[in-house]
Amino acid sequence: MNAPDENVLVTRRSLFDQLGSFQGLNFEPAKYLNMLLSRGNNFFFPRAQAERDPAYKQIIPYVLIAFEDTMLYYVRGKKAGEQRLVAKGSIGIGGHMNETDESFFALDEQAYRVGVEREVNEEIKIDSQFEDRIVALLNDDATEVGRVHLGIVHVFKLVEPKVEKREAMITNLSFLTKAELIARRESLESWSQICVDSLDRLLR
Repeated sequence: MNAPDENVLVTRRSLFDQLGSFQGLNFEPAKYLNMLLSRGNNFFFPRAQAERDPAYKQIIPYVLIAFEDTMLYYVRGKKAGEQRLVAKGSIGIGGHMNETDESFFALDEQAYRVGVEREVNEEIKIDSQFEDRIVALLNDDATEVGRVHLGIVHVFKLVEPKVEKREAMITNLSFLTKAELIARRESLESWSQICVDSLDRLLR
């Protein structure tokens, strides 16, 4: 999925600024998604160029997997597509939305949600019923990776803690408490650090 000529879903940074740019989490996702997921406001663009050009924000679903008072945690192994995140701990599952996902992209919200479930299913197998809620947007212009990405934070609330990995890049898969995640905070990727710092609000 990470071929050099891969096309990924983006929106223009200027639209994000127009809607109201922010640093960290924004808990009013509907304010943004009604525009970002309107056809014409997102489109596919060569990933190699998007990674270098902050005029574009790659739209990334970032799915937190919750069971009762625990969160799914893993470490990105050496096979991870984003080499800048290798060996970092994470509580977010997801990735780029690819042009090959559906023939009817650019995306509206319904098509986006279908794409999110497919992205998650490529990385892990969830053998449980769950509720999917979009709880926030995540922006981190403080890092090289963050400047060219915009996260849509989902919470999948599981009925049972039945999750297995599908991708080789996922290691150390386990459910951890908030206290255990805080203890690992410094080894987490930046987006996961931001989410752990606001975990109670994300899980409301």
